[in-house]
Amino acid sequence: MRVDPDKCTGCLECVDYCPVGAIRQAPGGIVVIDEDECVECGCCLRVGACQYEALWQPELAWPRILRAQFSDPRVPHPSTSVAGRGTDETKTNEITARYPRGYIGIAAELGRPGSGTRMSDVEKVARAILPLGVDFEKDNPTYHLFEDTTTGKLRPDVLGEKVLSVILEFRTTATKAPQVLEALHRVSQEVDTVISVNIASMWEADGSLPAEKIARKAGFQIRPNGKTNLGLGRPRAQLS
Repeated sequence: MRVDPDKCTGCLECVDYCPVGAIRQAPGGIVVIDEDECVECGCCLRVGACQYEALWQPELAWPRILRAQFSDPRVPHPSTSVAGRGTDETKTNEITARYPRGYIGIAAELGRPGSGTRMSDVEKVARAILPLGVDFEKDNPTYHLFEDTTTGKLRPDVLGEKVLSVILEFRTTATKAPQVLEALHRVSQEVDTVISVNIASMWEADGSLPAEKIARKAGFQIRPNGKTNLGLGRPRAQLS
């Protein structure tokens, strides 16, 4: 995103609409956009914050367009032809049975409005978990950015890009899940962003939830403001 200095009046109406704080007032009074921090989400442009039409978005080339693909819900990923950062949400597992009994589905979301995340941080997290025996979701758009899916190494040309958020989706066995969650906790102290963790599993016949037990075993506290989701509908897969 860019600012036309000949049209900007310095009214600052656009500043509050940037979710990563990339818009600021320059010494001359007009606003400027820190293009290294901008995630190309298009929020400031779509809301019509500038009545003088000083904001504009140039055509985005690779790898810059990666920012829009992960930050602007209108821009589809070329690898999946779907807009968004992940696949069918794990909260529908009772319907899809993506994670059958004995397996745990984990979604680690890096970045949120207010912070964003660098793809270099995504690589740090991937490197921490992929060698532990996890199966990465191939329909997730991040999968196509890996140079090596066994080590978590991303393509060098994307490492410097900043996006609003990235969701890493993968599954592992119930026995390995505590180790994977512990690795997520350790690497969360090494990245310059926030990580939200979602865990999914099938309910057991006795009504217990393996994901909850595993999270507690790994040292994660179940927060009162957390969510427990149940997918309702006609099952599309064998659940046993």
